[in-house]
Parts: sequence; structure tokens; C-alpha cells
Amino acid sequence: MATKNLSPEEITTVLNIVRTRFEKNTNRHLGIEWSKVQTKLKSNPEKMWSLLQMEKTGGEPDVVAFDDKTKEYIFFDCAAESPKKRRSICYDHEALEKRKEHQPKNSAIHMATEMGIELLNEAQYRNLQLLGNFDTKSSSWIATPEKIRKLGGALFGDFRYDTVFVYHNGADSYYAVRGFRGCLRV
Repeated sequence: MATKNLSPEEITTVLNIVRTRFEKNTNRHLGIEWSKVQTKLKSNPEKMWSLLQMEKTGGEPDVVAFDDKTKEYIFFDCAAESPKKRRSICYDHEALEKRKEHQPKNSAIHMATEMGIELLNEAQYRNLQLLGNFDTKSSSWIATPEKIRKLGGALFGDFRYDTVFVYHNGADSYYAVRGFRGCLRV
């Protein structure tokens, strides 16, 4: 696994990218001040590393909420479509191992863990869709309840016909247009 230490240049780059996106999309984080987000990010270098991984894989992370209970800012991948460098993957390692032919290169759960983020759950995915139309041509794996996963399935969502859909598929399936969206709490 790569080191989670960022150079001063990488820190500046991450902060500039996220700040520009933050200022461009104020509807996603009404009432949240950038200076407070930046202070929190600077005091959490591992979280900045995770943000950089989200960015490098095409996620376009942005602040979408502040959790008053935990005092954390919440970032979601806000790319219009499922992040390009996180596609053609199955749901988790178990599904990856199960697939004997045409095995994908990775799984959503493994990639998210390596990046230090979590997959969006269904409620988070639906909340993201309130901020814009996401996954109109792609789909994204979402965190799947254990009961469904034990039976071999996994959930994914997309936005079609002006509606958010959550579907099921075999956890070992993968498609060129299906990736995953992450959540990072800072």
C-alpha cells in the first residue's frame, strides 16, 4: 500500500482542487464555511491522502454535509458519472475470488478500504441524488446489507427516468459502466 503522507505540494494541490469545487457548487453545502473545512483537513493528513485518492480515481469529492454529533465534515464523490478509474469491478473480495473466468482486477470494497473511504449506503446515495443528477449513464455499487450479501447479492444504484433506482445483482458481476462512490468523514 502507498504511503499516506502527502508532500507539501500535494497538500496544496488537494486543497486547491477541493476549494475550487466547494466554491463552484455552493448548493451542496449551504451554511458550511470553507475556512473551517480547510482547518479540519489540515489537521487530518490521512484524510487528505484519502481525498487525493478519490480525486485521482475520478470521484470529484465535495463536502455535502456536517455531522453535528461527530463534528465531522462529510465528503461524497460528486462526479456526474461513477468514477472512471473505479469501474469494471465486482462488489467485494469474496465475489472476486468466486469468479473463476473473466475475473475483474479488483472489488469495490477492497478499493474503498485501500483509499480509506466507505461505499455510500442507500440513504447516502439517495441524498446525493438530491444535489443533482448523478449516474445517468452509469451505475454505482452501494453498501449492501449483510443479509443480502450472504445470499450472494449486492446493491447498486443509478438515476434514470427522473428517478433514483436501487437494484440488485450478483456480487461477482461487473460492468464497464459500474463503479462505486465513496464517503469520507473528516
